[in-house]
Amino acid sequence: MNYRDNTKVINIGGVKIGGGNPVRIQSMTNTKTEDVKATVEQILRLEEAGCELIRSTVPTSEAAKAFSEIKKQIHIPLIADIHFDYKLAIEAMENGADKIRINPGNIGRRENVEAVVKVAKERNIPIRVGVNSGSLEKPLLEKYGGVTAEGIVESALEKVGIIEDCGYDNIVVSIKSSDVMMCVRAHELIAPKCSYPLHVGITESGTVRSGNIKSAVGLGIILNMGIGDTIRVSLTGDPVEEIISAKRILKTLNLRKGGIEIVSCPTCGRTNIDLISLAEETEKLVAGYDLDIKVACMGCVVNGPGEAKEADIGIAGGKGEGILIRKGEIVKKVREDELLSTLKYELDNWGK
Repeated sequence: MNYRDNTKVINIGGVKIGGGNPVRIQSMTNTKTEDVKATVEQILRLEEAGCELIRSTVPTSEAAKAFSEIKKQIHIPLIADIHFDYKLAIEAMENGADKIRINPGNIGRRENVEAVVKVAKERNIPIRVGVNSGSLEKPLLEKYGGVTAEGIVESALEKVGIIEDCGYDNIVVSIKSSDVMMCVRAHELIAPKCSYPLHVGITESGTVRSGNIKSAVGLGIILNMGIGDTIRVSLTGDPVEEIISAKRILKTLNLRKGGIEIVSCPTCGRTNIDLISLAEETEKLVAGYDLDIKVACMGCVVNGPGEAKEADIGIAGGKGEGILIRKGEIVKKVREDELLSTLKYELDNWGK
């Protein structure tokens, strides 16, 4: 079942999620939100990379006030990440937050939650109810004998119920764990029980290398089950890397079109060129083109044409020379040092 086709449509600052809308890519700034200049600069880089929703932490009143200035200079919805202090959630909304992320379990008494929901309702601002495996309440830990997918789901649905009891249903739900398979199981359990859009991610997944692997596996399984309306690839590093990875995951699952896909061979003893550098340079080159095509970068002229036959354009290196392949056919030979410029010419003139 494709659950994402049947979730409630939620409008976040003009970007609609849920109800069969495209799976949206989200990230989070790692600047000090109070530093408007640095935060805006990072968000603009993220926008350029393809980020569609951005979240910033609000640990202080100064950070909440900064939202009004940040909003003036960016072009995507701005989400406030709130912990512990319900007043900061209210202040962030008053300063233009397009959505807030809270855990109703850590902002204190019921009256605090009601105060937040009241302002959100007045301004029609969505609330993301976020529960992480690390924030499970003691009764649930005791009930399930530790951190479990079942406990995460029960905690999340309880928090959703609190918001609903306040008479509000403009809700997004997020359940995360650093344990990939626990996260997968939790989403399997919650999807049939929850009509709200689900924001999906593997929390605290790690560095760019290990985090990408964990996120690709976890998000790949969850998204392929028809679950997930927005995603974040959480990485310890430059958040732009999160966007690049998210786009590749969505494209691999045929959930996103556009952008050039690169295929390259792993090299072998027949390789007589520096294919690793050539493939890396090719990857940098194609990033500047908005073309929905496949480009192959191969290491030898023996298998190059065959392996690249399904690509739209291919280059394959030989000894001191290489070939250009178009739609599976060898077009011409060029010097090795001309392979990249030859590919650029083809991309510049694609479709002409």
